[in-house]
Amino acid sequence: MLIENIIFWPIYALLWAAVVRYDVHMFQHNSYRTERYFSWFPKGYKFLRAATILLLAIAAIFSNPILYGVVALLMLIIAYREFRTTYKVPLAYTMRVKRLILTTLLLTLAVLFLVWRFIPQYMPCVALLLLTMPVLMLSANIVNRPVEAAISRWYYNDAKRILRSMPDLTIIGITGSFGKTSTKNYLYRILSEQYNVLMTPGNFNTTLGVVRTIREHLKPYHQIFIVEMGAKQTGDIKEICDLVHPTIGIVTAVGEMHLETFHSVDNIFATKFELIDALPKDGMGVINIDSEHIASRIGHYNRPCHVISYGVHNHDADYRAANIAYATSQTSFDVDFRGEIRDGYATHLAGRGNILNLLAAIAVADKLGLAESLQKRAIRQIEQIEHRLSIKRAAGGVTILDDAYNSNPAGAQMALEVLQHFERPTSGRRVVVTPGFVELGERQEALNRELGQQIAGACDVVIIVNMTNRAALTAGLADRAFPKEQTIEVASLNEALAYMATMLRTGDVVLYENDLPDSFK
Repeated sequence: MLIENIIFWPIYALLWAAVVRYDVHMFQHNSYRTERYFSWFPKGYKFLRAATILLLAIAAIFSNPILYGVVALLMLIIAYREFRTTYKVPLAYTMRVKRLILTTLLLTLAVLFLVWRFIPQYMPCVALLLLTMPVLMLSANIVNRPVEAAISRWYYNDAKRILRSMPDLTIIGITGSFGKTSTKNYLYRILSEQYNVLMTPGNFNTTLGVVRTIREHLKPYHQIFIVEMGAKQTGDIKEICDLVHPTIGIVTAVGEMHLETFHSVDNIFATKFELIDALPKDGMGVINIDSEHIASRIGHYNRPCHVISYGVHNHDADYRAANIAYATSQTSFDVDFRGEIRDGYATHLAGRGNILNLLAAIAVADKLGLAESLQKRAIRQIEQIEHRLSIKRAAGGVTILDDAYNSNPAGAQMALEVLQHFERPTSGRRVVVTPGFVELGERQEALNRELGQQIAGACDVVIIVNMTNRAALTAGLADRAFPKEQTIEVASLNEALAYMATMLRTGDVVLYENDLPDSFK
């Protein structure tokens, strides 16, 4: 068995690293919250891989050298496939992740030592059984919990100390079911014309992400701090507000996002408006009343401070975009502020959603005294944000509308509007590539069916990625009599790309609409 062990254990180490990395990655995706992880687990875990490893564990009981070789080969293949898999949001190797992986390793070694001590003949079998389910990783999280709580508390208190040392800092909170990251970036660019501004980077929109931003990036010379606030359950926004105490707050939208954890749109509204609730009496809330879930509920909302509204379609908005004109190179619009027209705004950004995000930024810029000329200059220079309805010119005369980071019904509808009205040669086709929406609870099937209906009216070819929402999307397409021969079904985004390489031609416009499920394979 010496030769078999020499082959088995190095390959097992690779398989262990691949499986544990995936387990920790998905745990990080679920904000290190066990209840969220268990909610995701039945739908997202790789049960086929786990079943295969279980069969390998049973096979490892036998001392047949040939069987051992087959087990080792299959272990190597599983590890290779996992290491080769790419995810939209990669694992961030934070100190917490490193501690979690280290504790998982120590627990694994402890278990294997006990097996070696008492039943050494079953070591390969037990070693593989440890990888069928993420029990060790979750156990390591329990072991680490007191340490992580103490570390988080120290970091949190240190961030509060830094904020207390900067009493003149203006803090702006931004939340919403969608549009918050784009609004944050646009506001940062506009306010930077006059102020020293810091914003939370990337998707640092949790309490710990904000704490890290404050401790690592906030400096005494900063005048404005823009904080993106994400939420998956009631109380998440309040937790961030209790730390930073914003004086200006923007709610970009309320939509049917994360219904699995919120359970109702009313809960989503209440959570997003935790930001407005946290503002002082002399603060200012900025809300998008084009969002129907805000418009229908705002009349019953007890406003704690001055609240102004913005929109494109809703004529009751304080700030409204008028005379919008889309062209290949830019979008122009006027700002109607309570009947006063301010013309001459132009941007390289496309879509009604981006105009709404700019309106929110303009409202805050007005509040902070930024001249209209500076606003217009900044807006003209704002670059598109990758994966958020950005426009790219690809080889062969193909135009790409990249809305891959969008994962909500309202945002998808806006992207489809842009696709439908996008200028193209007569011979050019409109193509949609999408896996549909996830994390919508009981509404997921119905909303994906509606998406299929909307796609049918906006494109010539649709490519449906993976199985998650295939039935609902195809049902929606059938509702609008969309030709079956123009519906392509593929297993992965890579397969979709390979197919398009053979069929796209000059003048085609391709919309990538949401690839979030690729993060939860």
